[in-house]
Amino acid sequence: MNCFLKAIAVAAVGVVLSTAAQAQSALNDILDNGVLKVGTTGDWNPMTLRDPATNSYKGYDIDIMNELAKDLGVEVEFVPTDWKTLVNGVVAGQYHITGSASISPPRMKVAGFSESYIAVEIFPFTTKDKAEKFSGYDSINQPGVKVATTLGTTFEKLVREWFPNADIKVVEAPARGYQEVLAGRADVFVTSNIEGSTLEAKFPVVRVPNAEPRAPSPIAMILPQDDQVWINYVNNWVKVKAAQGFFEENRKKWGL
Repeated sequence: MNCFLKAIAVAAVGVVLSTAAQAQSALNDILDNGVLKVGTTGDWNPMTLRDPATNSYKGYDIDIMNELAKDLGVEVEFVPTDWKTLVNGVVAGQYHITGSASISPPRMKVAGFSESYIAVEIFPFTTKDKAEKFSGYDSINQPGVKVATTLGTTFEKLVREWFPNADIKVVEAPARGYQEVLAGRADVFVTSNIEGSTLEAKFPVVRVPNAEPRAPSPIAMILPQDDQVWINYVNNWVKVKAAQGFFEENRKKWGL
């Protein structure tokens, strides 16, 4: 009889803990308050772009978050952040979710991720007038070659791994590595095929000749690691929207 009562008590505790976990979920907070808080950097074209004049955002990511908020039946609030604090913000509860970010082992140690819905590859870029000076990655990994990157990004880690012999120039957001190259203060920057295609259309930059794509990476939203209720909701939402063609339509809209 004592064993039976103990089993009931253990089951009851499990129900209470499960109920408490659900009550603490970001999903409940979003539905109760009618607001989905999204951390976004506003500096990754064409994923997320902030207009300083109106403090409004546009881009591939922004369309995704607006669609998620619509399906939740809530408003969306975009919370400004930067790459070096992007994960910290979701861990600290400053926002419920982030826009697109590369899935990486360091980030996975402290945060959760949604199902992936797009992937990127990384290339080195330079200005058109310097392109003939480079051929492949070895030509960049040389003393005197200045490689610019933004602090806290996945690109910073890759730059340090790929070009240990080069002169690495790290800038802090909102500054970007490509801006240093355009200004003539650096020779090379690395970025994704997503941003790179946009920059090539807008500025006199090109991929470094004979540099193959590297570091293919799935992209997903960052969520609180221990909030399985919220993670399950977002993951199933991604599956539903992918089946309906939403992500493919949005990708084509932004030329990805």
